[in-house]
Amino acid sequence: MKRRYFILPALLLMLFSACGDDENNYQIGGKKGEDTPVQPDDRQSEGPEIAKYNLEFPALKGGKSVVVVHYGVYNDRLNKSGYNYAVEWDSEIRAQRWSCYQMYEDNYKSGSQVTRYNAKNDGSLSPECQYPNDPDLPESYRLTADPYKGSGFDHGHICPSADRQRAVEANYQTFYITNMQPQNNKFNAGIWADMENQVRTWANNFDTLYVCKGGTIDKSDWILRYLGSGNNKIPVPKYFFMAVLGKKGSNFKATGFWIAQDSYTATTLQSYAVTIQALQKNTGIDFFCNLPDDIENEVENIPLSQMEKEWTWFK
Repeated sequence: MKRRYFILPALLLMLFSACGDDENNYQIGGKKGEDTPVQPDDRQSEGPEIAKYNLEFPALKGGKSVVVVHYGVYNDRLNKSGYNYAVEWDSEIRAQRWSCYQMYEDNYKSGSQVTRYNAKNDGSLSPECQYPNDPDLPESYRLTADPYKGSGFDHGHICPSADRQRAVEANYQTFYITNMQPQNNKFNAGIWADMENQVRTWANNFDTLYVCKGGTIDKSDWILRYLGSGNNKIPVPKYFFMAVLGKKGSNFKATGFWIAQDSYTATTLQSYAVTIQALQKNTGIDFFCNLPDDIENEVENIPLSQMEKEWTWFK
């Protein structure tokens, strides 16, 4: 299978604050490939200040965190290029905190479905292996070997491969090691996959779906154990979360998931549904902070019973 690569110049890092008055400085890196011009789209901002405006971005942790924004071809048949997804990588914890992205017709559904990226899983993190290093991440922040290999844990996609199967390049980018969190196979192939399928079903009912997902890495009691050692030591999250915002016309609604990967028992997705307000309390992350304040307050503080009525669930 032929793969396309960007030839990237030196990574551009910028400092600024996001989400209104939040004093939340952070670094952001990643550039559009110079050989692939970006087609402007009314659903997305372009350039390194994307996190100030795009609705899927939460408030950022700051400190030693780096936010990398990936650009590329996201629809081969329609020749559409632009923003693919973004990830916040904590250089001290050596782990991703979340990935965020959008789902709409051109980037997840229309056009021909490409083959899921597949290569030898040799643990090298080379560009040709199954889980390559992120070329847009500063080199000093990168892992040097794959701590998942031989651990018994799956490379759990956060921005799913199946959400980016309209272009070879966009799909390949979802296999970057920065877009992974350790998941046991029962969880990854079970309830987590069911949640991802539900999100894809929901996406059919909206103009745009804004998604932010990840695993807990910031507190010791949020971590099950560690994989690897030294600069390749990474945490195994105890909890995983999804925050989902749907836009149809001028209307918005939001929902969330919160689930312990080591101790869940129910198989119905609704058992793990939480409001955005509850998810923010659980994670310490301020989701959808780029919404106008009145809309943000409305979608975050809706009662759980009303939220469940507003969303269509698998039976």
